[in-house]
Amino acid sequence: MRVAVGRGGSPAVFDACLGACVAAGVLAAAVAQVGPGVVEGARPVDAGAVALAAVTAAALAVRRRYPLAALVALDLVSLVWFACAYPGRLIVLAPLIGCYTLAALKGWRWGVAGAAPTALIEIIAIRVVLGDTETAGVVPIVVLLAATAGSAGAAVGYHRAVLAATRARLAREIRSREERARLLAAEERLRIARELHDVVGHAMATISVQAGVGLHVLGQRPGQAREALTAIKRISDDGLTDVKTILGILRADGPAGEEPRAPRSGLDRLADLIGTAEAGGLRVELDVAGDARPLPAPVDLAAYRIIQEALTNVLRHAGAHTVRMTLEHGPSRLLIRIRDDGATTAADVRGGHGIDGMRERALALSGRLTAAPHPDGGFEVCAVLPLRPGDGVPP
Repeated sequence: MRVAVGRGGSPAVFDACLGACVAAGVLAAAVAQVGPGVVEGARPVDAGAVALAAVTAAALAVRRRYPLAALVALDLVSLVWFACAYPGRLIVLAPLIGCYTLAALKGWRWGVAGAAPTALIEIIAIRVVLGDTETAGVVPIVVLLAATAGSAGAAVGYHRAVLAATRARLAREIRSREERARLLAAEERLRIARELHDVVGHAMATISVQAGVGLHVLGQRPGQAREALTAIKRISDDGLTDVKTILGILRADGPAGEEPRAPRSGLDRLADLIGTAEAGGLRVELDVAGDARPLPAPVDLAAYRIIQEALTNVLRHAGAHTVRMTLEHGPSRLLIRIRDDGATTAADVRGGHGIDGMRERALALSGRLTAAPHPDGGFEVCAVLPLRPGDGVPP
């Protein structure tokens, strides 16, 4: 576990400085003969005391990397220091730092395992110098100090673990939100691309048909050519209006608090759609079954776009003269069936994206769509759209 010691600081540098400071403090206390348990005739500070202080500094410098070994070394240094009767017994603080580090890095169980022998070693070491008469008063203090060091380390370790887990959870939540935002953006781009495809594809296909009619009759029937040009103008204006509305969703530059408006397309415009197809030379037979009623906006738009794409495919590919369209309003679903009398096969429309777009619209509403040649001739598109979310349509 990496332990931060502050901004711009390194744990290794901090531990090295801590070890040097503790060693210097222990030697200074020994020279001045201050600290607990100072007795008459104590051994003067010599090379042995300096060596023990150096071992203390080294153990504290590596306490994070080797916490158990560092604690063992500090306990042994304390034992030897007391056994050699060096004065200034502040050395007892060094093993407490080792207990704290072990508990902070490895948990409270390791803290207990380190604090118990540390307290015992401190009691034994003090007993060597102070004798039986003073050991009884020292025992509670030593036990309390070791327990406090281990408890403090365990608390700090638990806090760091909770903090690390919280940061990790926060990072996961941020990544999850970013991923959801990317998915929503991708879905929105796909929806807008599908709308543009339907609007522009239908408009261009109808304009192409009307332009062909106008060119064909321009010399012999100017009146019919004028009608074709008028239809082209109307279709172009409607298509541009829808495209402008769709692109306005991307810009979202309306007044504050105003939701971007979706293209105003639904089955209430079905008559205009049929009229455009008939102006292109098709005869559309419409059969409405069931009680027609207002549909949910997503279903209304999907139904209109599916019919629009189906009629566009008939105009572009089928070479048909008649289209039979059935709308069946059920209590929980809407059935759309469009069949032409042309010679279109599945291979004729396989290279485009129109049928895939229709199928995706149906699937987005938990519905289904089939598009294939009819056994009795022609090509048929059949879509079933549930009216309420969650009312899936069985395959």
